[in-house]
Amino acid sequence: MNDVAVLGAGMHPWGKWGRGFVTYGTAAARAALADAGLDWRDVGSIVGADTVRNGYPGYVAGATFAQALGWQGARVTSVYAACASGAQAVNTARSQILAGLADVVLVVGADAAPKGFFAPAGGERPDDPDWLRFRVLGATNPAYFALYARRRMALYGDTPEDFAQVKVKNAAAGALNPLARYRKAVSAAEVAASAVVADPLRLLDICATSDGGAALVLSSMEFARRHGHPDPVRIRAVSTVTPTYPKAVLDLPDIATDSAAVVSPAAHSFRASIARAAYEEAGLGPEDLSLAEVYDLSTALELEWYEDIGLCGAGEGAKLLRDGVTALGGRLPVNTSGGLASFGEAVPAQAIAQVCELTWQLRGTAGARQVPGARVGITANQGLFGHGSAVVAVR
Repeated sequence: MNDVAVLGAGMHPWGKWGRGFVTYGTAAARAALADAGLDWRDVGSIVGADTVRNGYPGYVAGATFAQALGWQGARVTSVYAACASGAQAVNTARSQILAGLADVVLVVGADAAPKGFFAPAGGERPDDPDWLRFRVLGATNPAYFALYARRRMALYGDTPEDFAQVKVKNAAAGALNPLARYRKAVSAAEVAASAVVADPLRLLDICATSDGGAALVLSSMEFARRHGHPDPVRIRAVSTVTPTYPKAVLDLPDIATDSAAVVSPAAHSFRASIARAAYEEAGLGPEDLSLAEVYDLSTALELEWYEDIGLCGAGEGAKLLRDGVTALGGRLPVNTSGGLASFGEAVPAQAIAQVCELTWQLRGTAGARQVPGARVGITANQGLFGHGSAVVAVR
């Protein structure tokens, strides 16, 4: 097994704090180091997940956080993969450890996001598909989420009431999480009464943008044992796969699918392939899971992830939800942290935050939202332009 140990996990509470992203990242990093019982000077490498909204320091996040913590000569790497940036950072750290380049690696992601939905980067770029989908189609992120919701309604008979129950479930978990931005239970009636943003999705169906930070301290298994961690949480697999041609389902920022006239689409969608690659590397399957953290940019997209990570067949996600399987206390809880419904998006931090939640659950230290006897968890999300993102953690 190519396991690496998770010695520390830390986060800065998410919200709208009006501070710089460096503040959030360094606070998360110090919390993770304290959790690991290590000093910053014990770290041999730091990997920063980049943010493109916070000027040049955000483009070189690894060095930015290293400077803020105090130059000490560690290796430095900065990575960007949109919403998958955190998983890319974890994968880079794991690769360095397995290659013997560092015994201890600090992974940090943080963001200070704008109010409202994300907009394209500034400037006129007619050869940039992300710029085009905003400027030519007006396809904001909520519009894309609504297209997926409509697709599920047409294919599987999902209803707005099904989508609302995802928010109800995640808000109940988020109310128990002191790091979440929104810590209040929500009823289905409140979801239904919230403003329509992109039909059929309402305001409470869609995640907010947030400030926040998350960090992990990873190490070799040998280092962990030598430093008093005989049975740490371990990262067993990281999937960063790309799509397979032809892509038959619309996936922004692309504004068309590939032609399937000559080559038939793969048996599994891009998102399903992300989890499949992680399971294959880990030597595990969905039947081994204790919990999952998935990317609920919208309520409807969470239902899609149930199917993509193999919890049920295509079109069966809403039934899984209705049966209580994915709620706290259910057979396989999903988004025990409260998900993005409770946190909002702080893009470079969110895939790292997912691993933080797995870490606390697998340690048995998640408090009122603890999944009893948790042993295996998976995270899943994706970044624009075909960035896969899944992490399997075990105890």
